[in-house]
Amino acid sequence: MKRSKHRGQKEDKGGDEPAILETENMLMGGPDPDTISLASVTAVTTNVSNKRSKPDIKMEPSSGRPMDYQVSVTVIEARQLVGLNMDPMVCVEIGDEKKYTSMKESTNCPYYNEYFVFDFHIPPDVMFDKILKVSVIHSKNLLRSGTLVGSFKMDVGTVYFQPEHQFYHKWALLSDPDDITAGCKGYVKCDIAVVAKGDTIKTPHKANESEDDDIEGNLLLPEGVPAERQWARYYLKIYKAEGLPRMNTSIMANVKKAFIGENKDLVDPYVQVLFAGQKGKTSVQKSCYEPIWNEQIVFTEMFPPLCKRMKIQIRDSDKVNDVAMGTHFLDLKKISNDGDKGFLPTLGPAWVNMYGSTRTYTLMDEYQELNEGLGEGVSFRARLLISLGVEILDPSSPDITSSTEVQVEGVPNISETATGKVEDFFLFGSFLEATMIDRKIGDKPISFEVTIGYYGNENDGVIQPKTKGKKGDGAEEETELIHNSSEEEMDDDGDLTSVSTTPPMKPVITDRNYFHLPYFERKPCIYIKSWWQDQRRRLYNSNIIDNIANKLEDGLNDVQEIIKTEKTYPERRLRGVLEELSQGCSQFIALANKDHNQSGRTKLDRERLKLCLSEVEAIGQQAKTMRTQVKKSTVRDKLKLAQNFHTKLRFLADEPQHSVPDVFIWMISNGKRIAYARVPSKDILYSGIDEERGKDCGKVKTIFLRIPGKKGFGPAGWTVQSKLEIYLWLGLNRQRKDYLSGLPNGFEENKLSKGPGMPSSPPISLTYMMKQIFQLRVHMYQARSLFAADSTGLSDPFARVFFSTQSQVTEVLAETLCPTWDQLLVFENVELFGEAYELRDDPPIIVIELYDQDTGKADFMGRTFAKPLVKMADEHYGPPRFPPQLEYYQIYRGNGAAGEMLAAFELLQIGPNGKADLPPIDGPTDMDRGPILPVPLGIRPVLSKYRIEVLFWGLRDLKRVNLAQVDRPRVDIECAGKGVQSALIPNYKKNPNFSTLVKWFEVDLPENELLHPPLNIRVVDCRAFGRYTLVGSNAVTSLRKFIYRGSDKQANNWSTTEEIIVVSMETEPAFKKMDTVVKLDSCSEAVIKVEDDDKDEKGKKKKRKKGDEPEEEELDESMLDWWSKYFASIETLTEALRAQEAALSDSEEKEDMDIAHGGADDAPAKAPKRGKGKKDKKRAAVDPFEKKKPKLDELKVYPKELESEFDNFEDWLHTFYLFRGKGGDDDDQNVTDEDRIVGKFKGSLCMYKVSDDLPRDMSFDSNLGMFQNIPNNDPVNVLVRIYVVRATDLHPADINGKADPYIAIKLGKTEIKDKENYISKQLNPLFGKSFDVEATFPMDSTLTVSIYDWDLVGTDDLIGETKVDLENRFYSKHRATCGISCSYAIHGYNVWRDPMKPTHVLAKLCKDGKLDGPHYGPGGRVKVENRVFMAPTEIEDENGLKKQTDEHLALTVLRHWDGIPKAGCKLVPEHVETRPLLHPDKPGIEQGRIEMWVDLFPKDKTAPGPALDISPRKPKKFELRVIIWNTDEVVLEDDDIFTGEKSSDIFVRGWLKGQQEDKQDTDVHYHSITGEGNFNWRFIYPFDYLVAEEKIVISKKESMFAWDETEYKIPPRLNLQVWDADHFSADDFLGAIELDLNRFPRGAKTAKQCTIEMVTNEAEMPLVSIFKQKRIKGWWPFVARNEEDDEFELTGKVEAELHLLTGEEAEKSPAGDGRNEPDPLEKPNRPDVALLWFLIPLKAAKHLVCDQYRWLTIKIVTALLLLAILGLFLYNMPGYMVKKMLGA
Repeated sequence: MKRSKHRGQKEDKGGDEPAILETENMLMGGPDPDTISLASVTAVTTNVSNKRSKPDIKMEPSSGRPMDYQVSVTVIEARQLVGLNMDPMVCVEIGDEKKYTSMKESTNCPYYNEYFVFDFHIPPDVMFDKILKVSVIHSKNLLRSGTLVGSFKMDVGTVYFQPEHQFYHKWALLSDPDDITAGCKGYVKCDIAVVAKGDTIKTPHKANESEDDDIEGNLLLPEGVPAERQWARYYLKIYKAEGLPRMNTSIMANVKKAFIGENKDLVDPYVQVLFAGQKGKTSVQKSCYEPIWNEQIVFTEMFPPLCKRMKIQIRDSDKVNDVAMGTHFLDLKKISNDGDKGFLPTLGPAWVNMYGSTRTYTLMDEYQELNEGLGEGVSFRARLLISLGVEILDPSSPDITSSTEVQVEGVPNISETATGKVEDFFLFGSFLEATMIDRKIGDKPISFEVTIGYYGNENDGVIQPKTKGKKGDGAEEETELIHNSSEEEMDDDGDLTSVSTTPPMKPVITDRNYFHLPYFERKPCIYIKSWWQDQRRRLYNSNIIDNIANKLEDGLNDVQEIIKTEKTYPERRLRGVLEELSQGCSQFIALANKDHNQSGRTKLDRERLKLCLSEVEAIGQQAKTMRTQVKKSTVRDKLKLAQNFHTKLRFLADEPQHSVPDVFIWMISNGKRIAYARVPSKDILYSGIDEERGKDCGKVKTIFLRIPGKKGFGPAGWTVQSKLEIYLWLGLNRQRKDYLSGLPNGFEENKLSKGPGMPSSPPISLTYMMKQIFQLRVHMYQARSLFAADSTGLSDPFARVFFSTQSQVTEVLAETLCPTWDQLLVFENVELFGEAYELRDDPPIIVIELYDQDTGKADFMGRTFAKPLVKMADEHYGPPRFPPQLEYYQIYRGNGAAGEMLAAFELLQIGPNGKADLPPIDGPTDMDRGPILPVPLGIRPVLSKYRIEVLFWGLRDLKRVNLAQVDRPRVDIECAGKGVQSALIPNYKKNPNFSTLVKWFEVDLPENELLHPPLNIRVVDCRAFGRYTLVGSNAVTSLRKFIYRGSDKQANNWSTTEEIIVVSMETEPAFKKMDTVVKLDSCSEAVIKVEDDDKDEKGKKKKRKKGDEPEEEELDESMLDWWSKYFASIETLTEALRAQEAALSDSEEKEDMDIAHGGADDAPAKAPKRGKGKKDKKRAAVDPFEKKKPKLDELKVYPKELESEFDNFEDWLHTFYLFRGKGGDDDDQNVTDEDRIVGKFKGSLCMYKVSDDLPRDMSFDSNLGMFQNIPNNDPVNVLVRIYVVRATDLHPADINGKADPYIAIKLGKTEIKDKENYISKQLNPLFGKSFDVEATFPMDSTLTVSIYDWDLVGTDDLIGETKVDLENRFYSKHRATCGISCSYAIHGYNVWRDPMKPTHVLAKLCKDGKLDGPHYGPGGRVKVENRVFMAPTEIEDENGLKKQTDEHLALTVLRHWDGIPKAGCKLVPEHVETRPLLHPDKPGIEQGRIEMWVDLFPKDKTAPGPALDISPRKPKKFELRVIIWNTDEVVLEDDDIFTGEKSSDIFVRGWLKGQQEDKQDTDVHYHSITGEGNFNWRFIYPFDYLVAEEKIVISKKESMFAWDETEYKIPPRLNLQVWDADHFSADDFLGAIELDLNRFPRGAKTAKQCTIEMVTNEAEMPLVSIFKQKRIKGWWPFVARNEEDDEFELTGKVEAELHLLTGEEAEKSPAGDGRNEPDPLEKPNRPDVALLWFLIPLKAAKHLVCDQYRWLTIKIVTALLLLAILGLFLYNMPGYMVKKMLGA
């Protein structure tokens, strides 16, 4: 195998532990998931895991397989839309799917709050390239499509790669694609999230949208994109293509060829480019395999674009349908740099290589989608010469076309040398071994074909390089003799034949599944000569960086391994890694600057070189600095930073401009292509300098071939098609002299030539003279967490081990997922070729496959690789290297991990004395296993005796087995061959709990905890006649968390301290000043001060002092309800989250600073403070509110489930899920682990070494072992009270994109469907309901809360459900039965709702925890154990009388219970939890969230009071009266008829936003010449308002067909508009203003002081709220946008008075609208227009007739006269004729 000569110096790497230096491990390398690189194997400093740098054992191609995605978009509102009096709607478009919001009438800032969901099932690449477009359309209806105001687009990938996969509350800036000079057309505020299966999205809590939006600061753009994006032109020049496959897609052409025999190039190529949702095409070149286009496609798009990739496709034009021939994606991020010294996207001119399906032409191409760019290409398709440039447009320059249409233009020809000088390259390969060939292929002869680009492919025949006139013969003419070439012509053997396929050979059987090819000592070779532009420098630079990154990756994996296995000194290894990194970086800088004069260097080459140099230098510097900062405490943080270096290096190493195409290796059986492998050309590229050389160049590499295309998905792709040991070398022809030097030594070359003077041609095969004989010993100890391959949920695993051409199997162990084979497999007489010392350093790899034995055939369960430890004949078998240690190897099945295997491997050379020298194998010790050898003593782990105690509590939710109910279940526990059985449950339905709680067994387990075998839990059902049925099983892989470690000695230091915890109050001025927390030494008393959140008095007192502040509202107890508390808490939560984010970003900035400035000393010092700082920050964040807001008692709002905060409430009772049925395969998306769950076993484990002298308390109950003080598990009756507050972001269930949700609750046999109270058309429904259900534990322990969608016809659909395990909550020591509120009150909104008062709860906790206390003392003190708490002792009852009580004291202790020694833990506070709703059909994708909480009250204790009333607040009735007094400076729209002077007929229109139907108009003030108008007119708007949410509530039917009314919530905004009345044409809109009633600018005192600033610069104006002021009068400006320059302009001023009354006040003092009774307003004093009303119509008529429509009038009159004459003529004609005739 591979022998690089320089492996000696690797030995001194892991300085810390010389003992296991050469634990050779195996690394998988390269971007190919199918290749295993054996090159970069480093010495390991740990023996537990065999580190493969990347788990590229993943055989399956991951790209191209469809996945589930869900894109959710919430359109909240739009602002500043350009246009006058428009009716906007928003359209959201992803790919071809469009969804529209409703239309809002005559407004420029509509409020929608509508939610849309798009579901996709497509491959990731396709998903992320889809364009998401948000556009605003104006006045669209059934008949007209509406006009586009502006749109915004980005690709879905940009959203997905955001933190949390989402943009939340961001403003999308709209621009008009048809007019790029126009600037911003408005903003749309939206939330966009993209979720793939299994992603969780942290939705920021739906708080009130009260924060006034800073639009510019919250634009919908990814981090780092400037807010001001400019328009740019993207010029993609397409010159020519070559190497198109010989193909033809049209059937007609074949017919034609048959008849006429005309044989021209059967392909009509053109290039199609897709970018940012636009498509451009070049012209079609008819019948041409080497088309030349010389065209450029110009895109106009914003820069930087929010679309990552440009898709370039060569297509074949065809009359029927066009087919893609190859696709290339240009990632703009890789060809530009946005830093300070950055550059715009640029590329080429350079060739890009396209890969796709095989080059052979078939009518139905099964791999066609590979040509579309889906999945990994399996063959070279073509290469295309392109270049890309970007120019930023200056919108002011006149010569710009303003549309964004794609243009195609011609470009001049490009010179031959522009892309570099053409050189001849030489590729050599030798096949040393071909094993593991899948037997399904059949035993026809097999050959291998190697191609590079279009060279070496037999279909393409002879291809000659363009630049040389020589003949490069194709593979057909292999045997032709080559003459007259001598030694000197080494460089110029142009007539060298390429040999690209190995001779066919019949395979030989290895075992049941695999063949191998009998190469033995004769190894076939291939060689290909090809001509490419010499752009090796690009690949060299890329290789150097890759090399640095590979070393860094190996090093970081080492460090992680050391941390994971808890070895000593991870920091030393990390320092070494960083040292190596900085050296590598400086080396790159030295090497990369070479040969700059090379031809064909492009701008991108120069810019990328600059970028790489500066980035790599920076990384080197930072690594150097960081090395000095690595301490034991900071290893983890620094490891993270080092991983960032790694990602950066990998990004830099990816070269966007290709040069030499990749190499493909195909296995061909009987003329059919079976399987392939793809080797990147840079990995095998030769250079004289080590660092630049590809990592596999001149080395033997193990390659696994795999099935091409879609067939490779799923189980089919998991079988190895073939495993090759192959040697590859690629370089210039003139560098050929040492192309064989990397091969294992000891071979002779066999050439083609018969003539004597033919030394220069490469060999067609190698014959090995040297071979070594070895014995391989495989120590298979055990495996764990294997894949469940049988329907029982277990497997019958055995392992098959392959080495070279041999294979052996272990025994089959029945029904287990954690087999312990404890078996030694010996491979005798393994022949390996090459020199001994080379084999020692780098042995071949061993493949281990696991199968499940079934009758008939074995199912594949996973595979792993290993390298053996080699002992040469002359070496001693002993420490430090031997015997080898057992290690864990990760097993992979497809792309997923499928367990781990514990094994060791040694390869022992058989010397001249034969086997006598080998260490002896101890014979089989136990005869009952027959001839099976156990793992020898030195290798198997050292065991000691452990006792495992098992707590059997009960079984839950068991599903049917084979259609029968489980009736008498039992649990069997097994570990390492020993075990224990639970008592039998006699009747599962009646009582699923066990009668005997604790049992134990003793077992021998390894000393090393990491090697502990798993513990198996199996549940069987005992049926009649002694039959047993397996119900389900679970393997506990890690027992570490159940190991009992005696209480630490340090824990007892508590006892000496006595601490006083003081809750400060107004009455205790002494403590008020102590703001610092003092912790004194352990003997003295320490005082801990706790900020009090609980006193209203404090809040009130503060308030009276600052009574002069207008902001303050007095706290009115009667006004407050549960919702006040809830909203206050949500506000606190959002503030806390913000503060946390701020703190995080601060700390990140700080770390960057540390690295940059080398702050070595201060970093660790500051680190610990950060943790404590978080709480202070939270308090600080809430502070600003407390100044403004009255202090309310709050509850805790958890943004996730309560379980996640309290470790699933598994403090002593654990839940083990039982699995049954086959494990889900990746391709069978439906079987997930959730579907395999058949029930739960509740219990716990405790293990400890038997030798320990265990401390025993006096009260120790020996029956319970370690599980003391657990409650008994008899059935208990409980009242369960479920409160459902609201649901958010529900998945729409109806066609209209909405849902009609209602709640359904199921607990045991009780089912409640709250169907009557469904909420119409709402995706964020407020339920505010509580439900009481009686339950008996353990029978009814799982509560299911579901949300259904109500349907008028048909069944109701489930939207989503959540399941709560009530039993664990009930028994948890966190006391989750009823949350503890933050203060104790006996009446009011914060009434104590637990039937047990705080004093009772405390007494019970102290008794259960065997604590001393509580002792209540004078002066408001209470002592528990050695802690003293202080708190107030008085309480007010309903009548305001004060009473003495200890409840506050007890509550204070409960709220700080986690600080109590020994028994302390955090108690569940009064809370609301947010639980995700899931749907069984769409596992892993959230369908919305529900906010709720559950109280549990045991029935045998005091009954609880009535449930809290949390019903949603009813909106309050208000009436807004707006009096329009006067207007001024209104723009004059009409020209006067007589005088031609300007005038306007003014009226004012107003409405309260969203209620367009209630718009009201004043009367018209005619003929205003100055723009002044007098009205004295009153508008009256009654409305319903939710004060807490600041929203108006409207209920209306959506359409005539709607079944019921839908409730909308919209912000209270008053719209006033000024219009010019016209009689004959539509009224003209002049201007408008919108006032948000909660915060609008105070009106100006006089018309003069009223300016446009009040609208444009609202942020700096003093804002008022009508809800606080009640009445306000002043002048406000009317504005409209100027059509020309889109700026706002002042179009008038209005003097108005706003008066807000509550419903009751309005009834008491009614007022009429307009100027009517009651409370009429006086008539306005308008200029005398007594005759005007009479004249106005005349004037208007005159103006129309004489001025505006003069010619039209004349034409009409003339026409009428003519008609009259004609009519008269026809009327008189007959009579006249008669007269004439009669001669009268």
